[in-house]
Amino acid sequence: MSWILLTLAGIFEIGWAVGLKYTEGFTRPLPTALTAFSMLISVVLLGLAVKSLPMGTAYAVWTGIGTVGTVILSIFLFAEPATALRLGCIALIVTGIVGLKFVG
Repeated sequence: MSWILLTLAGIFEIGWAVGLKYTEGFTRPLPTALTAFSMLISVVLLGLAVKSLPMGTAYAVWTGIGTVGTVILSIFLFAEPATALRLGCIALIVTGIVGLKFVG
């Protein structure tokens, strides 16, 4: 169950990271509220997950999910470059997340 909570926390982290772009410097009320809500849910779920997962592992996986998801969505939503080197780096992060899941 903790891994599910952690995965959901990572998904909400993606939501708030991408949401920051839509807030336009926190000048748009609805995107700002949704981004703040995503931040809150993400941290609460992370806090619940670390009750039974090692903190270092949980934090690394949480940020890894957020990083990979944000980069992938940014490629599609904001036309950021999808170079081979960039995709290779994403693959390294995913490998690290999977590795931590199996040793944590």
